[in-house]
Formats: sequence, structure tokens, C-alpha cells
Amino acid sequence: MMMIRAAVLLILVTASLFAAEPVNKPLVIRPLKDWKASREDVKKVLYSAAGELWTLFPGRELKPIEVEPKGGPITLYKRGPNGEIQIKLDTGGTLWAQYAFQFAHEMGHVLCSYDEDDHKNKWFEESICELASLFVLRRMSKSWESQPPYPNWKNYAPHLKSYADERMKTAQLPAGQTLAQWYADNAPVLASNATDRERNNVVATALLPLFEAQPERWEAVTWLNAEKLTPLHTFKDYLFAWRRNAPEKHRPFITMIAKELGVELD
Repeated sequence: MMMIRAAVLLILVTASLFAAEPVNKPLVIRPLKDWKASREDVKKVLYSAAGELWTLFPGRELKPIEVEPKGGPITLYKRGPNGEIQIKLDTGGTLWAQYAFQFAHEMGHVLCSYDEDDHKNKWFEESICELASLFVLRRMSKSWESQPPYPNWKNYAPHLKSYADERMKTAQLPAGQTLAQWYADNAPVLASNATDRERNNVVATALLPLFEAQPERWEAVTWLNAEKLTPLHTFKDYLFAWRRNAPEKHRPFITMIAKELGVELD
């Protein structure tokens, strides 16, 4: 009898542990309008790109994402009638690498909990979103080698990586310069122009190894915009707010990013 009770207790404890694990919620992605390509193929590419990030956000839920081929790339602040997230790209046909690059960037905004706050630190979110594009393309190039959406798409895998490589090739830090030194020189321009893509890409390329080393770090961006900020908030204020609102497990990583950019939070 004691052995039976012990076995039952073990089953209950095990079940409770599994129940406590966060469940990754399914994404709903709806491509709208004419893409000059098969709607089913478009869905395959969008789901593939989004999935490389979404699996790293356990327990999170998102409203359905509606995607149009033209009018962007942009993620609208305005939601659909039922709260749908609205994304517009600037692509079409069978340019799958371009689809993935643009959609991953916009997914980055969604996962950063983007908002309309008026402050001068939005360049950092833009850089993180450019980083998301590079991260996704490089991951997709590996996943498509073994599990492409269709068997005959396997040969497309190298194109995904080369698309990212071309972006990174022109976004290297000057020889002998650290990211902190580069940021000190470029901070005023970034603060005045959040979407300076040349500079966004330098930051993205420099920080990419930190995210690729431990992909679970991506979840930290959930709290990037947790506080309302104004133009008076400095970049240090911004990073402090991010770290303050993030769970304890992500705070060392946020501190690490700050140090890479020459900002001391401790």
C-alpha cells in the first residue's frame, strides 16, 4: 500500500511539473491581397520566418497577424477590428529571402511590444529588429537544409544565408573600434533618426553573436517597452527601465548589452 501511494504521489508531482511548463501558443498569420505568388507558399514562408523567433517566447500569446505585400515594410500601431496585428511588407513574387527578412523585422517590433511613445531611443528597437532579420535568415538557412516547407525548396537554403551575409558584410565595425566606441561617436545621429538602416545594421551585426550564443535570450525583448517614456529619457534611462521590468533571469543579459554599448547600469 505504501508503494502504491508513493507511486501515485510521484505521478501527481510529475504531472504538476509538466503543467507548470509554459505552453507555446500557436500563431495565426493571414496573408491578404495579391502577392503574385501562391497564397499557400506565402504562408509557408511567413510561418517559417516567424517560427524561428516564436518558439523562443514560451507562454506568450499574440492576436492574429494580417500581412499585406505592399505599403511598407511597417507594423501599424492601429489594430484590426478584432485586435489583429497589421503588417505591410514591400515584396512579392517568389523572393522568399526578402519575405523572410522583412517579416522577421516586423515580427521583432511585435515581440518588442512596440508602442507609440515619443522618445529618442527607438533606434535601439529598430536595431534589434534588424538583428531579428539576420537571426531568422541564418536559422532558416539551417532548418531548410533538413526540413524545408517543400522538399524542392531545400536548394534555396543557401540563398537565405547569403541574403543575411550580404547585409552583414557592409555593417562591420571599423577596424580596431569597439561597439561602445562606435556608439559614442554615432549616438546623436541615432537619437535623431531611429531608422538609419546603415547604423541600425552595425548595431545588429555586433550584437547578433550574443543572441545566437543563447537564443533563449530573445524573450527579454518582451519588456523592452514596458514603461512609458518621453523625449527627456536618456538611453541609460531606457535600458534601466527595460532591466527593471524584465524578469530576474533576463537582467544579466540586459546588463551585458548595456556594457557592449558602453552604458554602465550597476
